[in-house]
Amino acid sequence: MFRQDPAPVPADDLTASLAPFGQSRMLPREAYVDPAVFEWEKRNIFGGWHCVGHAGDLEGVGAQKAVGSGKDGILLVRGEDGRVRAFANVCRHRGHEMLACGTTAKRRGVVCPYHSWSYKLTGELRHAPGFESGDGFQFDTGQFGLTELRLVDWHGYLFVDPSGADIDFERHVAGMEEIVGPYKPEELTVVARHSYELDTNWKVIVENYQECYHCQAIHPELSRISPPTSGENIELPGDWMGGWMSMIDEAQTMSLSGQSGGVAIKGLSQQELRTVMYLVGFPNLLVSLHPDYVMTHLMSPLAVDRTHVECAWAFPKEALEKPDFDPSYAVDFWDLTNRQDWGACESVQRGLSSPHARPGPLAPDEDGVYQFVTRVARAYAGTR
Repeated sequence: MFRQDPAPVPADDLTASLAPFGQSRMLPREAYVDPAVFEWEKRNIFGGWHCVGHAGDLEGVGAQKAVGSGKDGILLVRGEDGRVRAFANVCRHRGHEMLACGTTAKRRGVVCPYHSWSYKLTGELRHAPGFESGDGFQFDTGQFGLTELRLVDWHGYLFVDPSGADIDFERHVAGMEEIVGPYKPEELTVVARHSYELDTNWKVIVENYQECYHCQAIHPELSRISPPTSGENIELPGDWMGGWMSMIDEAQTMSLSGQSGGVAIKGLSQQELRTVMYLVGFPNLLVSLHPDYVMTHLMSPLAVDRTHVECAWAFPKEALEKPDFDPSYAVDFWDLTNRQDWGACESVQRGLSSPHARPGPLAPDEDGVYQFVTRVARAYAGTR
């Protein structure tokens, strides 16, 4: 996380959130409902390393996509060398967006729709119409290239540091290679997506993801396949967090029947074939590693009480080669589970909007929530 200014949360209000597990409480109410806190998070938490998409979204030379990111608009471009680069989505002439947020393009260069300034796929200014005919104008195209941002393609997930001042990416993902690597997500193909817009703060979604204390009450389908009290959370040295849960002996994967309609990912260990790993790529990527597919939730905070979530399901090529392959066995299960969660998250947001809401204690089964709450509280306090 890149921190450039103090958070508008009094230090005394964070003391209970940072207390040892078993004595701690949730974040202060203001963390979920105060627009000033949300604006701070956009500048600071989302000003450092965070996920902005998947490399598979940019197929072929010249593929371009504009995404919103904290306080910034980001333009993703695949160059002739196959690399994906990230640029500030700002023309160097008058500041017009190169592409409208959420839209895509595919061409041999990047062109501003306002005055037709054109750039190479690597960001250098190629042509500024009319400047060559201006008498007395001193204009060096080399000084007006697009502003490039730090980007890392990690297992197909695109991470950007808009500030250029956050920690090394290796520290951000410390301890994750041995967990994510065996699933080879960069080799899987996304075959289904669902988009959701929730009336809730982004942190409520992560906190819900980080515990199964609620599963028996609102996820009967999930609880039949994966016992809510199974598994454990793990301690990681970087900015990621999460844990694993096991499946009943008869189950092959997370689906309504517990059976797989696909093919197991090659090279997984026996433990990986019997468990599901749930990970938070702080702050906004949720990665769920299954024996036969990988599911991600990419969160884009829109307002203090509104969040866009894109859920994607990726499968190995061997599954796609099956003539009867249908990803709905995974998609339908998690769409149902998602909607159960979304209803709970939106209810939490409505409750937190009451002036009577106070930070509650964490249950023994909410150590994963504690991981996240303390991470955010340390960010507010400036202690990482």
